[in-house]
Amino acid sequence: MSSLSRFKSALVEKGRRILKVIEYGPKTADECAPFGDDSNPLANMTAVLMETDVIGEPVVVGYLNTNQLAASGEKRIYSLKPDGSVSFYAWLKNDGTMHLGGYTHNLVRYAPLNTSINNQNTEINAELTKIAAAITLLGGAYSVSPVSIDISGSKINEIKTL
Repeated sequence: MSSLSRFKSALVEKGRRILKVIEYGPKTADECAPFGDDSNPLANMTAVLMETDVIGEPVVVGYLNTNQLAASGEKRIYSLKPDGSVSFYAWLKNDGTMHLGGYTHNLVRYAPLNTSINNQNTEINAELTKIAAAITLLGGAYSVSPVSIDISGSKINEIKTL
């Protein structure tokens, strides 16, 4: 048998999340989730509570989602602020794209960008050398100061892409 219950709070003890729920009075229940999924609901979310073969040991198998936006074939994972508004999300779209916290800017491929910038540095420095030679031929003086653009500080090693 399954029923809807009101989630109140949770306690993690010895690697297990013990939930306090209200279903015809207070109860505690274990939480069942897919492997690798560790999330803690906000107070007063509606939990789906199922009885087990062991009397007095119910299990929460999920929560009613009031933030559904994903279209057919999509997957959306999100976190919530204490007020219930979305804090951050990862949205795998059915068109083969992913929104990571938004969809205004793009992630970049660091290695090709770094190669292009280094090539541009080389080209600019070669042109500056030509300019210095021309100025010298005209009787002037120009000392070349090499251009170097370093983007290594923008590299995020913890997030990889295609």
